Amino acid sequence: MRALLAALPGLLWISLAGAADLPDSHDPRGLPRFPDAQVVGFVEGEGVERIYPQGPIRRISNRVRYERRVDARGRQTAVTYLLPAGHGAPEAFDFARQALLEQGAEPLYWCQGRDCGSSNLWANAVFGNATLYGSDDEQAYLLLRLAGDQADSLVALYGVTRGNRRAYLHAERLDADAPLGDLLPTAATLLKELRASGELTLHQVQGQPTASWLDLLASTLRADTTVRVALAGPDAERWREALIGEGIRAARLELEADGEGTRGEPAAPADDAYLRLVWLR
Repeated sequence: MRALLAALPGLLWISLAGAADLPDSHDPRGLPRFPDAQVVGFVEGEGVERIYPQGPIRRISNRVRYERRVDARGRQTAVTYLLPAGHGAPEAFDFARQALLEQGAEPLYWCQGRDCGSSNLWANAVFGNATLYGSDDEQAYLLLRLAGDQADSLVALYGVTRGNRRAYLHAERLDADAPLGDLLPTAATLLKELRASGELTLHQVQGQPTASWLDLLASTLRADTTVRVALAGPDAERWREALIGEGIRAARLELEADGEGTRGEPAAPADDAYLRLVWLR
């Protein structure tokens, strides 16, 4: 009997891993599923009001406080995936992140571990899903804005590992009922993405320098004075001069050869119109 009881957790895990998705559930549009992940939570609806954090969250005087936030209303598709045994939340999180970036999505806020705040707050206050309550050290959140004709759509990713070592990825897509307007990423997020991917393509930045983006990029480069970048795009030289005017050393800013991408590879033609930053390592 004791042997049977001891085996139950493993048997339950095998059963869950092989179970079918929730009835009538589906993946958020445009987001490929991590291999063998199982849908264990699904919500879809119209006219849903959402608050997506764009900074750490805290509970003060029994109220959730957002350092920065994006408020939107629209059609929501929210899916919680149980990841297959042997695969952690960071792996599935990065799989989804890379897929969205390849589609031109732009990160607005990215945090990892304790920098995000309490997992309890993310699970219950942000996503309303207690299943997502896990270790503060083993969580990650990413908010992205889609590109092109989907620019009024947001995708939120939250990966976490629970105390029982089960790993989950939660993904939400919100297609806003009204234009989202200008949404700037945080400087820390741009720097994190530059380090992770090796380059940034800024789909919101076309033409001559603007005050808001100039201030943001200068803040990004000031956050790590060892980072050197090459700028590319039709107005790259003007952006370089403007950043130098903001106090960024000229030696940290180079101009990339026309049509050249990361590590000397050809740049994607669709990216030629935008400002790009390539990390010079």
